[in-house]
Amino acid sequence: MSSEVALDHKEKALALLKGDADKILKLIKVQMENLTMPQCPLYEEVLDTQMFGLSREIDFAVRLELIDEKHGKELLESLERELSALHEASLKSK
Repeated sequence: MSSEVALDHKEKALALLKGDADKILKLIKVQMENLTMPQCPLYEEVLDTQMFGLSREIDFAVRLELIDEKHGKELLESLERELSALHEASLKSK
């Protein structure tokens, strides 16, 4: 595979993973605003399932060498920080 094609695949993989992380954040925001409280088992189950799925996607991309492990961890940690801040904000507004 040429280096240009490999780079294009890596950029697309990272963009897709970031898009999936954004979808998780949006899903949790909607759930917190409209459906359940953060302490609800449904909220926790959705969050755990989505985060596990994203971590598996990232692991797969790392194994294919489409992203490096550092970027994968940074993506997960960034999403976890955003979700934590969202959770804290919801608790303060109640």
